Amino acid sequence: MTMSGTTDAPRSTAAPKPTAAPRLRAPRRPHSPGRPRRSILLTVLTGVMLLYSLVPLLWLVISATKTQQGLAGSFGLWFDGDFALWDNITETFTYQDGVFGRWLLNTLLYVVVGAGGATLLAVLGGYALAKFDFPGKRAVFAVVIGAVAVPTTALAVPTFLMFSKLGLTDTPWAIILPSLISPFGLYLMWVFAAEAVPTELMEAARIDGASELRAFFQVALPLLAPGTVTVLLFTTVATWNNYFLPLIMLKDPDWYPLTLGLDAWNKQAATAGGEAVFNLVVTGSLLTIAPLIAAFLLLQKYWQSGLAAGSVKE
Repeated sequence: MTMSGTTDAPRSTAAPKPTAAPRLRAPRRPHSPGRPRRSILLTVLTGVMLLYSLVPLLWLVISATKTQQGLAGSFGLWFDGDFALWDNITETFTYQDGVFGRWLLNTLLYVVVGAGGATLLAVLGGYALAKFDFPGKRAVFAVVIGAVAVPTTALAVPTFLMFSKLGLTDTPWAIILPSLISPFGLYLMWVFAAEAVPTELMEAARIDGASELRAFFQVALPLLAPGTVTVLLFTTVATWNNYFLPLIMLKDPDWYPLTLGLDAWNKQAATAGGEAVFNLVVTGSLLTIAPLIAAFLLLQKYWQSGLAAGSVKE
């Protein structure tokens, strides 16, 4: 008798195929804090913005060296054969009995009184809001933020109607009084004073017997210098370049600022019998922006530190 049994299937003796080793990503090099990261896209965008900012300024400088005929008959971004910069500057100050000098003095008046007063009020108000507690402080904060969001052009017509009732139109006060209010400057000084002036330092000054005014002027004000310069530059630029408010407030050319005066020269060519003085308009524009550029370059270390205040918490 034979017994039938089951036999196991023969096992394959072939060696298994080697599997490919997993590919590992190369470890990233740790970023060194001392070495800034490089970005080609960011470099290209920065270069484009640089050209966008400098090309108009370059055109203005080159065009100021040309005569009236050279402006129309030469390439805009290159010099003409006749270098007339000094003649244009002289003619700018002597044209129409030297009215450009009067416009320059008017602009300086509006900046010194208007922008200077706005800076002083912003410093005093910002320090008080940052270092003192009083009922209604949250409401004041909401009003300041809301005022920052309102464009100045939206307030020009109501301001004109109010000043016309008071009989202040066509006077310097129509430009100076609205310039004294700077909601953005007040907010900036509020934030800056909260970080730059330690409360413990002010309390120590009070314990030593200093009055509030003495503590502010001798202790707090030197610490507020970067923010003060920043607000002063912003208010100066806003007042110096103000165009719409003088346009609706002033009729007498003797009270024009530089912006309105140069616009009047530019419109002469479109009037019947008017003289085209585009070379004087370009030269006057160059003379107008030169003080602002000088102020920014000379005070850049102050306003840069003022803008960076509060960005880093310790």
